Amino acid sequence: MPGEPLERTAGEHEEARQRFVLEDTGFREVPEKYRRFYRYWQGPGDELGLNEVLCPVCKVVVRSTRELRPGDRLYCMACMTRMRIRRGADGRLEADCEY
Repeated sequence: MPGEPLERTAGEHEEARQRFVLEDTGFREVPEKYRRFYRYWQGPGDELGLNEVLCPVCKVVVRSTRELRPGDRLYCMACMTRMRIRRGADGRLEADCEY
């Protein structure tokens, strides 16, 4: 099932992060090689996974093969925005544009 953890990995300075298998979700605005890392946002009722964050510029969900944590940096190829992940007031992960 998409979005379920595949395995756990650990770096030298961090706790284990979940890994995810990503499947193509129909997003066609980026080259085919990168399509599995993006999906369309379904609106306010759409729940984001541990490996997903909403791009604040183009409102596309950016996906990662590993669990996202505050301080991580991402790039949205759809709008060319660089983002840093932070924990929002409601506890969800949110992205802030860096430049």
